[in-house]
Amino acid sequence: MHEMSIAESLVDLIEDEARKEGFTRVRRIEVKLGALGHVEPAALRFCFDAIARGTVAEGASLDIETVAGMGCCPRCGCSTAIAQRYDLCPECGSHVQMTAGGELRLAELEVE
Repeated sequence: MHEMSIAESLVDLIEDEARKEGFTRVRRIEVKLGALGHVEPAALRFCFDAIARGTVAEGASLDIETVAGMGCCPRCGCSTAIAQRYDLCPECGSHVQMTAGGELRLAELEVE
């Protein structure tokens, strides 16, 4: 389950920010999660709750915004929504390059 290592990295990042910025508690965390990134949101929430115990992030709400898959065709320049990596361009049939949908990014922290 790679969600556990993702949750560990997320808490480490938050703890580093707490040391740098001097906050003592996180109330809300917003994460942008690509729909094609192979991370299960429910599993990430479960792992985050377990890893956050005893840290500044304990009890924080974890809001996950799913970012849809998007791609751009290198042949014709068409920008299109994609349901999976390596989808075909609806205009010319070439494989599109994914431009969105694979990210995992800490977008916002609400702190005290």
